[in-house]
Amino acid sequence: MTTLFSDDDRQRIADAIGAAEAETSGEIVPYVVLRSHAYAAVPWRGGVLGALAGLALVALARTALPNPPLGLAHDGVALLLALGCGGLGAVLAATTPPLTRWLAGAEAMAEAVHRRALQAFVEEEVFATRDRTGIVLFISLLEHRVEVLADAGIYAQVNDDVWQDVTARVRAGIESGRLADGLVEAIDRCGRLLGEHGVEARADDSDELTDRLHLRDE
Repeated sequence: MTTLFSDDDRQRIADAIGAAEAETSGEIVPYVVLRSHAYAAVPWRGGVLGALAGLALVALARTALPNPPLGLAHDGVALLLALGCGGLGAVLAATTPPLTRWLAGAEAMAEAVHRRALQAFVEEEVFATRDRTGIVLFISLLEHRVEVLADAGIYAQVNDDVWQDVTARVRAGIESGRLADGLVEAIDRCGRLLGEHGVEARADDSDELTDRLHLRDE
């Protein structure tokens, strides 16, 4: 996880947070995890699909060829092939992100990311700011999903739809391999959106939450 962001990346992100917060009373917390859930069913699904593919190969060989190679005419060999393909399918499902996402399903991933984002909100005590103006910018890399969770002081003034541009910038950064750049752009956009919607800086504002990138390997 730490190799995703250089020291320069971390400083640019911290600087972007400081600049955004200087213009508003918002407190922005970028929080990145490798994945939001283990998705225990994914290897099983991959294993079943792999085994079915192996059996389909055996059936095709027996149907199309009078003398199937590699002993595929024997049920014991067919069973071993199916087991081997099942094991390979399970490994590929667990270690190939596009396949993992496909087998996990969009609905399950959306629910897992939302739960993990809520956990991050509590872990970092984003709710503890004086005017309830904390924001978690939550990024889950495996799922390619981004959520913005705003506390009550912001939620009362900023509609959820407004954050779509922010999340789109982070997703573009993930997909292009420029996550740090996407985060910097998203943080800058957060600050401008807060200013546009009246979440203005107060004369006695203080920096209540740390201006750093939060990384978790789980």
